Amino acid sequence: MPRGRYSLHDPHDHTPLADEHFQCAPGPSGWRYVSQLTTPTGDHHGSVDLTLDELGRPLRLELHAAAWQVRGAALDGVTWVRADPTGTEATEGNVRAHAFTGTSPAFLVATARLLRLTPSTAATRVRLVAFTEPVLAPRTVDQSWALLSSETHATDNGPLTVDEYQVTALDTGEQHTVHIAGDVVLAAPGVELEDLESPPSTFP
Repeated sequence: MPRGRYSLHDPHDHTPLADEHFQCAPGPSGWRYVSQLTTPTGDHHGSVDLTLDELGRPLRLELHAAAWQVRGAALDGVTWVRADPTGTEATEGNVRAHAFTGTSPAFLVATARLLRLTPSTAATRVRLVAFTEPVLAPRTVDQSWALLSSETHATDNGPLTVDEYQVTALDTGEQHTVHIAGDVVLAAPGVELEDLESPPSTFP
């Protein structure tokens, strides 16, 4: 069960945003990721709880940020309920999309798991609902994912396979690369893996 810490920063000006203390593991239903976020000064900033099924679809998502809360799942596309800080109002949303995304590295692992690309696979289009901080506002985004390479490296804990993805935002054409090993993001825009207590899990 990997445990560790990501540091999150603005990918454009590198302003520190938060530290994400996480643990994740494959389970009987698929894969689960839980994390707590803290600000650069150490204050509580939010949390992520994501469970995927065996096919990589979101069985359950719960996000907290700035007292806002979102709960969602794959249902008629994806469905979610977003509640305000006072808890007096809750709005439900539904979009014909494949999954969710957001600032947490968990969503990169989840999308890669959902698509299951190989280096010979053509770039694949995916529609996601992104929850943007600080108020977890939902926004539908279209991306294209391609697996550029999959390389195995020798480590003290045995071989480690690192997948390099090219992700394209279809509305702007902006491209970036994401490096994932098992269920851990090694590098991505705005994401740095600062600490990892145990090796990444491998999916069956």
